[in-house]
Amino acid sequence: MNMSSQVDFIEGGGTLDDWANLSKYQKSNEDVTKKTDKNRIVFIGNSITESWYNFNPKFFDNNSFINRGISGQTTPQMLIRFKPDVVNLKPKSVVILAGINDIAENTGPMKIHNIAENIFSMAEIARVNNINVYICSVLPAKDFPWSPGLNPAKKVVSLNKLLKQYCKQNNLKYVDYYSKMHDGKGGLKVPEYTSENDLVHPNKRGYQVMESVIIDALQK
Repeated sequence: MNMSSQVDFIEGGGTLDDWANLSKYQKSNEDVTKKTDKNRIVFIGNSITESWYNFNPKFFDNNSFINRGISGQTTPQMLIRFKPDVVNLKPKSVVILAGINDIAENTGPMKIHNIAENIFSMAEIARVNNINVYICSVLPAKDFPWSPGLNPAKKVVSLNKLLKQYCKQNNLKYVDYYSKMHDGKGGLKVPEYTSENDLVHPNKRGYQVMESVIIDALQK
């Protein structure tokens, strides 16, 4: 975890609950837990996951899929909310799409292996609670409009290599969005899957590719 960003937030008067935005889905989680659904699948992630619902709400509403994406979040924040936003919902499976905001240094610089370890920790928490785990590759990115000059392309490849290796070693599903969506230079295809002024978030066609990939993984 990036402890310095947490300490700075707490010293500024905030709490870890605030830092992880635990309140965002609190009411929705209460509603979800009132219903029994043996096919429930939770998608936890950042703005890429959160925006997915806006592009195609039927994808989630028609498939017992629960969207738990929060814009800007890094893996330490997701770890803090993993229990209330995933485990407590008692899903059959969890789809973890995380890491791009860590590479963008949203909560400070992080080493690639530390980002991977946070994702592994989420996977282990899920497995202990008998939840099937699907770890997604980080989507390709060659720049961040909100934090330019970090040159993330190679870091994304390195992180995905660690995630794929972990899945293979632990008999988990690795969901490879990256190979379907990169432009050959480490970025999302423009204009096919993102816009020139974004470069990180998929457009409608990009999400359609992701939907095809994850549905195929879930059905195997």
